[in-house]
Amino acid sequence: MEFKALLLCFIASILITPVVKKLAVKIGATDKPNERKVHQKLMPRLGGLAIFLSFIAGVLLFYPDSPYTWPLIIGSTIIIITGVLDDMKELSPKWKMAGQLAAALIVVIAGNVKVEYINIPFGDTLQFGWFSIPITILWIVGITNAINLIDGLDGLAAGVSSIALLTISGMAISMGDIFVSMVGLITLGSTLGFLVYNFYPAKIFMGDTGALFLGFIISVLSLLGFKNITLFSFIIPVIILGVPISDTIFAIVRRFVQRKPLSSPDKSHLHHCLLRLGYTHPETVLMIYAMAALFSLAAVIFSQATMFGSVFVLFTLLILIELVVEVTGLISQNYRPILNLIRDYRTKR
Repeated sequence: MEFKALLLCFIASILITPVVKKLAVKIGATDKPNERKVHQKLMPRLGGLAIFLSFIAGVLLFYPDSPYTWPLIIGSTIIIITGVLDDMKELSPKWKMAGQLAAALIVVIAGNVKVEYINIPFGDTLQFGWFSIPITILWIVGITNAINLIDGLDGLAAGVSSIALLTISGMAISMGDIFVSMVGLITLGSTLGFLVYNFYPAKIFMGDTGALFLGFIISVLSLLGFKNITLFSFIIPVIILGVPISDTIFAIVRRFVQRKPLSSPDKSHLHHCLLRLGYTHPETVLMIYAMAALFSLAAVIFSQATMFGSVFVLFTLLILIELVVEVTGLISQNYRPILNLIRDYRTKR
């Protein structure tokens, strides 16, 4: 059943995307090149609508009766409306945030999707009480924007999202969670169908319509997939989404160090840094795919390891992230503590 859902949504997305491309041009949902963007010509950017329509068809056909289905559909519809308006008219940040908060509230209140507690190792259960609502909303909005921030190269956000969806769905299958596995594979099929047109050289961009939608779905599925929360199981979705989360965190750090507003755009995200190092557009995308796959593999190992093994995996990932930050100049070109330490050691030898 899961494979049928994935295949059907894949085919539906392939068929719908060209229609959406024509619609985007007709209504003016296009992306103009500027000094901050990589592309050099006017591009249609409503591609997320094709992903959404394929997703809706799959969910209604294969899993219409879950208590989570309609809150998820209503919430994602609000996200899509927000994204479409932004792709057409460039909404202000406050209106984009309003749409994301409204979608998150629908899922939290109507769908009862909340992080209510965490079991602490060798300790008691930490109950969040009323804080469970803002904590859950913060997660949904944070991941939604993290996916949006990495949508800077052809096929990048769609590919990274597909890797995360495959991992979440696979782990859900192993845990017997039918809803998360089914919806995850439906979204995966819809995204892969769109990726046929979106990989370099892209014929259409997903726009905020797609990036916000994928971020929203992934954030909700990751909560549902790991709702029996211990401190360590809460880390699993963080690891799976390691690429967009770390890129977002370092963007915040970078803007704080440079004393710029957090909402100010720049050309110092991971993909920009790799391009400056001399990698081509497709090489950069494939390298980030590999990083996302490494995080997903680490999440699977982390979920099966002993406590010592989990700590070792986490420590290794943190060291690797630090090295990537220093090599690429993700914070600044002068921030290289570990690399400088290695250089000094070699000099003394």
